[in-house]
Amino acid sequence: MQIQDLPYPDPGVPDARSGPRLLWWLGRTQLGGQVKSLAWGLLHFLSVCGLPFCVGLAVQAVVDRSGTRLAQAGGLLLMCGAGIALGDTMLHRTAVTNWITAAARVQQLLVRRTAHLGSALTRRVAAGEVVAVSTGDVEKIGWFVEAVSRFTAAAVTVVAVCAGLLVYQPALGVVVAVGVPVLALAVLPLLPRATRRADVQREKAGRATELASDTVAGLRVLRGIGGEELFLDRYRRASQEVRTAAVRSARMWSLISAVQVLLPGLLMITVVWRGVQLAREGRIAIGELVTVYSAVMLLTYPMQHFQEIAMAYSFSRPSARRAARVLSLERATDSVGSREASVPVGDLYDPRTGLLAPAGRLTAVVCGDPDAAGVLAERLGGHPAEESASVLLGGVPLDELPLDSARTAVLVQDKDPVLLSGSLRELLDVPASGAVSAEEALAAAQCDDVLDALTQASGAGEGPMEARITERGRSLSGGQRQRLALARSLVADPQVLVLDEPTSAVDSHTEARIAEGLRRLRAGRTTVVFTSSPLLLERADRVALVHEGEVTAVGLHRELVHGEPRYRAVVTRETDEEAARHDGGLAEREEIEENA
Repeated sequence: MQIQDLPYPDPGVPDARSGPRLLWWLGRTQLGGQVKSLAWGLLHFLSVCGLPFCVGLAVQAVVDRSGTRLAQAGGLLLMCGAGIALGDTMLHRTAVTNWITAAARVQQLLVRRTAHLGSALTRRVAAGEVVAVSTGDVEKIGWFVEAVSRFTAAAVTVVAVCAGLLVYQPALGVVVAVGVPVLALAVLPLLPRATRRADVQREKAGRATELASDTVAGLRVLRGIGGEELFLDRYRRASQEVRTAAVRSARMWSLISAVQVLLPGLLMITVVWRGVQLAREGRIAIGELVTVYSAVMLLTYPMQHFQEIAMAYSFSRPSARRAARVLSLERATDSVGSREASVPVGDLYDPRTGLLAPAGRLTAVVCGDPDAAGVLAERLGGHPAEESASVLLGGVPLDELPLDSARTAVLVQDKDPVLLSGSLRELLDVPASGAVSAEEALAAAQCDDVLDALTQASGAGEGPMEARITERGRSLSGGQRQRLALARSLVADPQVLVLDEPTSAVDSHTEARIAEGLRRLRAGRTTVVFTSSPLLLERADRVALVHEGEVTAVGLHRELVHGEPRYRAVVTRETDEEAARHDGGLAEREEIEENA
């Protein structure tokens, strides 16, 4: 896979049982790129470590006054130089390709999992954590995948050089062969502590990111209640904790770096001291001493990658663990469907609560518990929070349909819909039947003032459809965002539309007009509205009261207001005393009517 071939046609099925397993799976899926990087890495490192042998041959040729051998040494130096240049260039190219393609693969997997889970994702994982995984974490995961091949090439090179020195000059080669493993293993006792400190830093950074995301998302509300400084102080404290953790982690890594500078220096001192002794005894030539010394000095270059792989793994392991956690999430009813892809037509029925929404009618649902309303709305769309009997559409269980078909048949708009940044035209460019135009949807959702606000904010020369919407629609009020989201749902024109409190943030006059526009535009389509607004309830063909998880009353709004105390308590917000007086008044009037 090359960078120009991204995105992947199929990123594959990840092993998300743990962070290390995910890293291992990524390495296996990019085996071809790893082999290329390993080959170029070997060429580069072996060419670098071949320089001492060439220099040793040249020095010995000068000592022996041999022009032929000096010319041969020069030719070998040219070959090593060419190998260093070519190997380094191609190693960098292939390694960066491995990094980018690994990060892109993880990002595609995260996007696919996010689309698969839908609204259930943010209930199970904080939005800030999802952002952290899809940005910073994927880079650290890609770094480890990229560093593996370089480390492998460096390790092979170190082994080859040690073996070569044993053959070339056994007396000094033994010293190097014993000293190099000590250098490689000396930092191992420090790695667990460094890894723990890196994990702590990553966790604190993730919490700070989540806090920042939540603060920005609620900035308008925080300013309204005077809580802006409170949350800023919380973020300051969180950022200071991140700074402290980063300093502690950096101290440990600086200690590891110091050890890896000190020990190679001691090894070179030992080699020189032993080499001088051997030279005095006449057991080695000057060229051989220069070769061994230069080889030990240049071995520190490939051995730097031992520290890099340790750092890459320490930083990527918590990132991979977080990514694996998101990738391992499943829907409560997670299946590809046992039926063929189709969009059934008919009544919508929930066997768990007994809720029935007749086909082609506007059904309003009243729940005393807003959270229960949200859970029921998601279950009607085929996104249950837990396993339960499947909702039926035209007698067909939604669980038995492919996920795409179920989402095409039933569209759920939750009480806090998200607006993506871009133009209004792009916002309304959603999969749709084509029966409802954007202008009709905007008119039904009463978006005239929203269009004026967007046009003024975008500047002159742009039509309303080209007006720009900021990230999550933060420049708009809650009611304006709600109406734009409703217009987007109306444009989609699904067979069944489920709306959870679609007018909770608008005034009563606008709400009444929206109710009329919704009824008119959705004529002949099945619509379910979760609301306690009398303006919407009066215009519903059927109203159902859900109490303690079951439908306890069905009828028209006026009938239920007079005949169902629990319904009246939710819709009118009356207290127990008011309900008692109301019931007493009804009983008194009925008695008077009977006596008359």
